[in-house]
Amino acid sequence: MIRPSIDPIAFDTAAIPWDAFHDDGTRSATLAGTRDPGIMFSYAFFVPAGVFDAAHSHSADVHLVVAAGELRLGYGTALDVSATRRFPQGSFLLVPAGAAHFDGADEDTILIGTAIGPWTTEYLEKSP
Repeated sequence: MIRPSIDPIAFDTAAIPWDAFHDDGTRSATLAGTRDPGIMFSYAFFVPAGVFDAAHSHSADVHLVVAAGELRLGYGTALDVSATRRFPQGSFLLVPAGAAHFDGADEDTILIGTAIGPWTTEYLEKSP
């Protein structure tokens, strides 16, 4: 199969083109690809210091790299900050589809993830 030509893209964490801003201060951007069914895409997600997300799961596996800061991640159906593990800059994680988890950060943190669409998030509890 011949792949259509695409232009290369590259930028550092200071130049991420954020395209969604959320009430809790988080931001996100689709960096490459689309979230359409069967299509691989990469995204960036900014977690400000002190923000933690309620327990949730995603519809697809995600390969995740901590590009800046430190992610705190725990598994379970209810947010428990004391049950999180710390993943510093440079860490790689595979979060499986359907795995109930919660996450956040004590310092400003940027995540870079890759998944296959469609991408949905199901919350198991209300966000704090």
